[in-house]
Amino acid sequence: MLDEGFVIIEDVFTDQEIEKLLLLISQANNSNPNFRKTKDLFAIRQFFREFPDTVDIVFNDRLRSIISAYFGNDYFVVKSIYFDKPKASNWFVAYHQDLMISVDKKMDIDGYGPWTAKQNQFSVQPPLPILEDNFTIRIHLDDTTGENGALKIIPGSHLKGIYRPETINWERETENICKIKKGGIMLMKPLLLHSSGRTSNNNKRRVIHIEFSRNQLADNLQWAELMNINLS
Repeated sequence: MLDEGFVIIEDVFTDQEIEKLLLLISQANNSNPNFRKTKDLFAIRQFFREFPDTVDIVFNDRLRSIISAYFGNDYFVVKSIYFDKPKASNWFVAYHQDLMISVDKKMDIDGYGPWTAKQNQFSVQPPLPILEDNFTIRIHLDDTTGENGALKIIPGSHLKGIYRPETINWERETENICKIKKGGIMLMKPLLLHSSGRTSNNNKRRVIHIEFSRNQLADNLQWAELMNINLS
């Protein structure tokens, strides 16, 4: 149902729900390795494990209904991250696909690779059918525009398999800037080519990024952050 690889849906979360999420984040002890910061906090890995009280807020009736309508009830969470672009960590992200998944260990398995490891967290590129079937939800905690790092995407690029950024044919492809208001969400396929620029207006661009799958992995390999949710 995501013919172009993405859909933007506004007004999924109320201002009150967003404020609750931000309050929980602000109260955390951000000294552990899952919190990434320079002067300011800019990323939190394994977000739901760090903030279990956010799960019921995030998976409100509206979001669960959207997931069921677009994807059915078989999916589970496999990754969750919080992102911001504060002044001291205002990075540019070039065009890429999300090819890596988080798993519990490194194993020699046909069809899985390459591998990376960061702070005892393992990631691997799985077989293409898994990536084609997965999806991502990005929850926007601030108004997001081209001036504060909104995603730029190439519609339909998720249908072209592994699509290397250096081979993008700009005579055929078009670029969309995904402007999303606070409380809105973006559904996207991981193979959708996307990038984001630096923030130029110093406004925050806080996002909760959640990845979903319904696939079991090969052999004894397990999703590192598997969390079942009730979508019915």
